[in-house]
Amino acid sequence: MIPVKSTEEQRIDYTRAITEKWHAATSDQKTRGRDWYVRAHEFSVEISGGDAKKGAGVLAALSANKSWAENCRIAQKAFTEGVASGHVRDALTKANRIMAGTDPSEVLPMQLKTGYFYLCIADPENAEPVVIDRHAHDIAVRKIYGQRDRGLGALRRYNLLADCYRAAAQEIGEIPSKVQAVTWVVHIERN
Repeated sequence: MIPVKSTEEQRIDYTRAITEKWHAATSDQKTRGRDWYVRAHEFSVEISGGDAKKGAGVLAALSANKSWAENCRIAQKAFTEGVASGHVRDALTKANRIMAGTDPSEVLPMQLKTGYFYLCIADPENAEPVVIDRHAHDIAVRKIYGQRDRGLGALRRYNLLADCYRAAAQEIGEIPSKVQAVTWVVHIERN
């Protein structure tokens, strides 16, 4: 697990790893990564009958430990059936509260991955939120952690990595969510 308090040298190295992964992307990977949250936003509108915030909130609530395809499937099913299923109780409770009309920002942990995932899907051009998931972590630290704990529930560790993505985005000239999404595409397609 990376330290919560990092040195300037470590921050520079994490940021460099992110920019290197960006530059390793093919043109196609950059296109798909740049469009990732736009497509997710469109899907959130589609499944929720036009309410992007509600759709994005349910997608985020049901995202933990699910592939994107599975996340989409159970979110769409939740809207179709009127009740969420196929996940742990906490995620289902959050999704059902959002579908019942509670603002996602009142339900989701807004300072961690799930809240930021919601914000990126709800507004793909928002330049503030950065999703730090296991892949974003592994990109920054140049190591595949597999099933090991990354400690991303610690706000300072999460924010450290989010700040590195913001620094990389500034260097690249993109918004952080697009840098995260492009590097995610490269990372998951590495094999």
